[in-house]
Amino acid sequence: MSDLILKEECYEIIGKCMEVHNYLGRGFKEIVYKDALELEFGEATIPFEREKKYEVSYKGVVLPHRFYADFVVYDQIILEVKSAKMMSQEFVSQAMNYLKVSDNPLAIIVNFGEARLNYKRLVL
Repeated sequence: MSDLILKEECYEIIGKCMEVHNYLGRGFKEIVYKDALELEFGEATIPFEREKKYEVSYKGVVLPHRFYADFVVYDQIILEVKSAKMMSQEFVSQAMNYLKVSDNPLAIIVNFGEARLNYKRLVL
């Protein structure tokens, strides 16, 4: 098995997500977890951009629909925040689309809606 890309950065991000989940638990809307993560990242001086916009090009034409990734952390990792009963394939598909349009090497989906924080790493 090869080494995981951005292993240390991923570890820090998941650690902050676990801290938020341990404190808030499940049951809040996604926006609450995003706000808490923004505070955690700021306090830890983890570089991030919230609600980063990505355009989609088709045959050289920029389409009118835009994607907004919840966070881009360390300028390389898309972090998608969910609050659902379970992780779904729809979340994976969404994050994969974000990877395609962003050229970032890694996406992480975190689901705060379960009893334990559930997360998934995705690469193209």
